Amino acid sequence: MAATSKKRKFVADGVLFAEPNEVLTRELAVTPVWTEIIVRATWTQNVLGEKGRSRELTSVVQKPEKVNNRGLFAVAKAESLGYKLLGGFAVRRFVMESAAEGCEVGKLRAQRAKFMKFKDEYMISSGQPVKEYIDAAVPHVLLRQGVLGIKVKITLDWDPKGKQGPKTPLPDLVTIHQPKEDYIRSCPQLWQLKV
Repeated sequence: MAATSKKRKFVADGVLFAEPNEVLTRELAVTPVWTEIIVRATWTQNVLGEKGRSRELTSVVQKPEKVNNRGLFAVAKAESLGYKLLGGFAVRRFVMESAAEGCEVGKLRAQRAKFMKFKDEYMISSGQPVKEYIDAAVPHVLLRQGVLGIKVKITLDWDPKGKQGPKTPLPDLVTIHQPKEDYIRSCPQLWQLKV
């Protein structure tokens, strides 16, 4: 019998039992020495699982990271939105209560081929900032009408530290700095206004 690679064995075993977009997101970083795979999941314990699954995943996954703010994570938001739709709860209020800069949800409670789109606050849709600021997910929910795809987009807020959002500010961000003290002293008109 031919030896199979770890990747083929991982896929053949079906360890995660679900679509990758619903359960986790992947981030690949290729370095000259190794290829690093970072898995960000809302429940890291469920991804690691029992003893056998944990040993299989440690060869593939080096560092699981827990998502601190689930309201800013589109995969978790879309997954819980699917459960709310199955339960028949009002979805609009649930979508708008996150701490995101903006949120957009489409395809809700459709009897025919129609969809509702909710937008709140600031939503960008073109250019390079979309790749950095927009987090999107599309889960599939089985309803009475059939399979329904829910598309969730969340605009992340700018974070200079890079923990809750991207480090780079939006191109249209304008910062107004206070004039320096020596400039105020050199201009007598400004000096009189300040006093």
